[in-house]
Amino acid sequence: MVRKRTVQLKCPTCKTVVSNSDPEFPFCGERCRTIDLGKWASGAYVIRSLVQDTSDEPSDNEFNGTSEE
Repeated sequence: MVRKRTVQLKCPTCKTVVSNSDPEFPFCGERCRTIDLGKWASGAYVIRSLVQDTSDEPSDNEFNGTSEE
């Protein structure tokens, strides 16, 4: 006997069960969507990356007192 697996989708903010056909999916409503947006805007959520920004680091020529031009 094979059982069909059902997955309950939950709002990432309040954990209420939601349907993927809901207009606010994956959130349960506008309130939770706004809370999530506020967390992104305030920097509460961060996507970590192994890539480092090297544009602010001085080049080897700047250490020697010469320019790259």
